[in-house]
Amino acid sequence: MLKFDVITIFPEMFSSYINESLIARAQKKKFIKINLRNLRKWTNDAHKTVDDRPYGGGLGMVLQVGPIYKAVAALKSQNPKSKSQKKSKSKNSKTKVILFTPRGEKFNQKLAYKLSKLDQIIFICGRYEGVDQRVAEKIADMEISIGDYDLMGGELPAMVAIETISRLVPGVIGKEQLLKERISKTGGFLEYAQYTRPPKFFTGKIKSGKPEIWPVPKVLLSGDHKKIDEWKKLHGKVIE
Repeated sequence: MLKFDVITIFPEMFSSYINESLIARAQKKKFIKINLRNLRKWTNDAHKTVDDRPYGGGLGMVLQVGPIYKAVAALKSQNPKSKSQKKSKSKNSKTKVILFTPRGEKFNQKLAYKLSKLDQIIFICGRYEGVDQRVAEKIADMEISIGDYDLMGGELPAMVAIETISRLVPGVIGKEQLLKERISKTGGFLEYAQYTRPPKFFTGKIKSGKPEIWPVPKVLLSGDHKKIDEWKKLHGKVIE
């Protein structure tokens, strides 16, 4: 079972997402487990303060290193397999701490495939103007970005990552064969056009005196699996 620990100051944002569709079923069947961790739990003051003004000036507030350090340490200690790992940044580590930031490595299918082989992933969701740089340098194993744009926080990237990684866990989307026929040798994903009934769709329009028909490619209706596979490879695209 792959365990996701999401450190955030807005855990309620995930409520509907993790309780619907295949993600909910995957948790029920114990293929994955998603734990929402409120960062304010690891504060010491009465106001549950997690942010402060940035040194050097600037607009907005920055998440402090202290609560995040305590949260990650506590979550690692709860994972029996991570207790035997003296250094989480070991090449053999089955736990990874990921910070979402626009400056991070671009998240793609190959990276999702690698992460799906882990036992525990701890996501740090930034907010406001960012996160104290010591989190990136001393706590996180990886910095990840889902695109060249800025968001209000790391919660949406966490949902994107959870879904992309989870669907690569055997059993989550159904039969394992569904995954095998799509995953490339390098861990990429083969994406191709899909069609279903009806084989010929009449738009209701007449063009040049003839009914406008949108047909399904004949090869997909042939029953010749070899030719169908060739068609998929020819017209598909490997997403790395």
